[in-house]
Amino acid sequence: MRRAGLLLLLAALLAGPAHGQTKGSPAPGSKAPSPQATNAPAANALTCGVLKAESSKTAATSTWTISGPAGKTTEIGVLRAGPRFECLEGAILVVEFTSSAGHSFFDAYFADGTNIGYGRQQIDRRGGRFVLPIQAKPRIVQSLRAAFDYHCRLDMPADPIPAAARADCIF
Repeated sequence: MRRAGLLLLLAALLAGPAHGQTKGSPAPGSKAPSPQATNAPAANALTCGVLKAESSKTAATSTWTISGPAGKTTEIGVLRAGPRFECLEGAILVVEFTSSAGHSFFDAYFADGTNIGYGRQQIDRRGGRFVLPIQAKPRIVQSLRAAFDYHCRLDMPADPIPAAARADCIF
């Protein structure tokens, strides 16, 4: 019994320096971890015309910023996937991400400062093109409307589809 107690005391004394370490600091006598092994943020960036998107991830938190002539918007969240950036027509910045709860989102940013956003369940992708609800079409500057295709599946009392707009729907 006395011998076991001595061994425990010796083990505690030898382990002592390890208890005094701060997170991320190397143990005495060991090499510092490489930058890839630390909690340094992983970064991602894309420039699309006058718009710029930047994201970084630290541990479980993602941060992304959209900058343009109209200002800067920053979002922070715990994501399952993304944010993923894409540039359409050299002028439309698309941001897609999935929240930790599994909800996917689509946002399109335009140089004039407007943006449109939908839950990913209202957006399709066919033949490499995004298919948006037809209600989005008048909210997009006319010169960029051809960058998207449109559907008529999202007919809601609060945002009805005008009869004249149905001709522009691919389904």
